[in-house]
Order: sequence, then structure tokens, then C-alpha cells
Amino acid sequence: MKTKWETVIGLEVHAELSTATKIFCACVTRFGAPPNTQSCPVCSGMPGTLPVFNRVVAEYAMKLGLALKCNIADRCKFDRKNYTYPDLPKSYQVSQLYAPICTHGSLEVDAPGGTKSIGIHQIHMEEDAGKLIHDGGHTFMDFNRCGVPLLEIVSKPDMRSADEAVAYLEKLRETLLYLEICDCKMQEGSLRADVNLSIRPVGGPLGIRTETKNLNSFKAIARAIQFETARQIEILEAGGVVTQETRRWDDDQGESYSMRTKEDAQDYRYFPEPDLLPIHIDTAWLARIRETLPEMAHKKRARYIRDLTLSPADAAVLTGHIKISFFFETLAKKSGHPKEAANLIIGEITRLMNKTGILPENLDIDTDKLTTLITLVLGNKINRNAYKDATEAVFLHDADPETYIRERGLLMVSDNAAIEAAVDAVLATNPDAVASYRAGKEKIIGFLIGQVMKKFSGAGSPDLIKELLIQRINETQFIQHENGNG
Repeated sequence: MKTKWETVIGLEVHAELSTATKIFCACVTRFGAPPNTQSCPVCSGMPGTLPVFNRVVAEYAMKLGLALKCNIADRCKFDRKNYTYPDLPKSYQVSQLYAPICTHGSLEVDAPGGTKSIGIHQIHMEEDAGKLIHDGGHTFMDFNRCGVPLLEIVSKPDMRSADEAVAYLEKLRETLLYLEICDCKMQEGSLRADVNLSIRPVGGPLGIRTETKNLNSFKAIARAIQFETARQIEILEAGGVVTQETRRWDDDQGESYSMRTKEDAQDYRYFPEPDLLPIHIDTAWLARIRETLPEMAHKKRARYIRDLTLSPADAAVLTGHIKISFFFETLAKKSGHPKEAANLIIGEITRLMNKTGILPENLDIDTDKLTTLITLVLGNKINRNAYKDATEAVFLHDADPETYIRERGLLMVSDNAAIEAAVDAVLATNPDAVASYRAGKEKIIGFLIGQVMKKFSGAGSPDLIKELLIQRINETQFIQHENGNG
């Protein structure tokens, strides 16, 4: 199967934009509001209403187009896509078919076989439809989402596997997040994808494609691609013909089913939107948008490796989400210790996020308090165990780190004489452990360190204690003492 057949995949990704208001009216776009509380005569399709274009939508589209190396049209316009469905009150969707805002771009992705360029056919602006709510045998219509601005990013059929498709989507999501034009919360429908897939003999002409609609998780997308690949190969190997159709994915069942025969553009009876003028993008407007482009993730990674001497793996983790990157840079600047800031985020902060289920976009922790902890641990005021405990207290309860450490007696003992006395006492009461260490069982030193730490309720310096233990064990006078000659 792997040598005979080749999978050809193209993706249509819908990204809801993070604008304050909708694309053609002043209704807000806040997610989770009660049904039909963010709707007006314009977005609910009342007769006699006229749309007013939200300029920010075009600027967000230009940002993404520039980031994806697209050609930005100096003139684009809207069209009506006509179809009837209960969640589309106007019975048409305002979109762009004949003159989209962005065309012919590309996105470099780290695919399993190495870096690969995925072509971008076009990016166009459009309005979202509403939402159907099925409850107790009844279907209700919520028009809050009607008119929420979308960018549809249409790739070329350049992907050959589920892994490549997911790699493309991850890179696209990263780009949208860094541009701050979409929150990419797939669980809320802010980012969803349609999968166009066909099978052909390796190197042969394109096969008949199907479209699997509205997938909203990377896992579901990968599973849907694997299922549809196997389904089409089975049909072809049995001598059948794949039907061009639209399919819906059932994630619980792990399979898709047919919704309708696939429509072509003529089925939607596109025609120019008569209520909206064309949009003219001059060089000055485009130049202003270009100046607002942020440092993208791949450039941050390179800078972290070059200027902060972080490893490629650490740099990748710290740039995986824009919120984590901003958090790291703030903490690194305040503390003056980027490597320690990186270690804290990659280690303890990530562990706590996983433990509590907090997502990167919801991370909210006081970097001033973490800076205090970094200063204390690097200044040998607290040991690593206390550092870990205090970090958790700051993360979970917004505790004041100095108060937390003081109240629990976690400041490290700095009295060398007291530490030396404790070391001598532990060595005197554990002669077997001393003998084992001298016999080459060096791991026993951990036990001895723990015994000394107990005497200071865990507030000693493990490094200093280890140094003193080894020094004492190796001292001639201690050998004599152990033999009863001291």
C-alpha cells in the first residue's frame, strides 16, 4: 500500500479573528454569551439593512498574508456565496472568490522528513455563520456567531500524510498566535479545518477528492486523514470509483460519513456583493501594516540560541506559544538570568501547568515574585527544594515568596561552624556508611547528606554539606578519630 498509493492533502483552515466587533456591524464577538444576545438586524439578515466593513479585518488579513509570503492584492472585493441552511439567516455568505485579498504564499514546516514548503493558494475574508443547538429533540438557532470575521487559508495540495498536515497546522497556529490576530482556541471553534483528500498511484494524476468538514482538533484531523486514506484505497483496490462528496467526521466512532455530494463554485451561484465597494490597498497602507509585524517564533528561536546560549530544544519549548515567550522574556529581563528563567519555566512552571490543566494562554503568575526566588536561590539563600516549594506556592496561591520562606524556616543555614559540627556528628554515628564510601560506593554520600540536612530541617546547602562530608572523610585526623586514636 505504501509503495503503490500516494495520499494528496490540501487544507482549508478557518480562523476566527480577534477583532472587537463583527465584520459588517458593531456587534461584539465575545465567546460564550447567552444565545442571540450579540446579534443585530445586519448580522441576522433582516431585509433593508446594509453592511459596513470593519477595516481591521483587512489589516489582519494583510498581516497574515505578509507572514505567509503572499501577494497582497491592491484591489480586492466581496462576493455572495448563496446557499440555504438554518444557521445562515440571509441564505448567503459574504466571502471572496474572484478577487481575494492574498494569493500565492508559502509556509515552511518542520515535517517528519525534514523542512518542507507548503504552498498557500489564497487567503480570503468572509463572515461566519450561526450555530445550531440541538436539545431535547428540538433545534434552536443562535445567531451570535453570524458575522464574526473569518480568514480562510486555503493551502495547495502539497501534504502527503497526516503528520505533514498536523505539522502545517501547528506552524500556522503558531503564526496566527504571534501575529495576535486569532486566539486559536480550537475547543471554542476559533480554528477549524476542512480536509480535502484524494488518493493516486505514486506520481500519477490527481484522484477524485473528498472534503471532511469542520475538524477542530489536531488529533481528530490526523485520525480523519488516516481513516479517509484507508477508505479510498479500499475502494480503488476493489475496482470502485471514489465519489466527490462532503463528509462529516464522527470522532467518537472514529469514522466519517457522507453529508452531501460535493458542490462546485457554480453550485453556490457566486456573484459580486452589491452592497460593498471594492477595497483598495495602497502601498502606504501596506507599508504601515508591514511595520507592525512582530518578531516571529522562528526568529525568536534563533535569537535565544545565539544571544542567550539556550539549547535548540529549550528555545523550541519557550517559543511554542507566544504567551510563554512573553513570560520568559519578562522573567529573563527582570531577573538578569535568562538560563535560570528558562530552566524554571521549562521545569517547574510547566509541571505545575500540566498538574493544574492551565493552558499557556491563561498563564498568569507574578514575574516579580519569581524574580525574587531566582535571586534567593542563585544567592545561596535557599536551596533547590525550598525554591521548588516556594515556586509552587507562588503559582497556586500567589504567595509572597519572602514571607513563605521566612515562616517555614527555609532560609539556608549560613553558620559554617554549625554545619561542620553537624557533619562531624553524622560521620561519627554512621561509620559503616563512611567505610562504604571509602570502599568506592560513592552513592552512599547521598544518604549522609540527607542525615545532615535533617538536622537543619532541610534548610542546609546540599552542595556545601557534600563538600564538607568528603573533606572530613578524607582528613587524616578523622581517620585517626575513627580508629580510636583521636
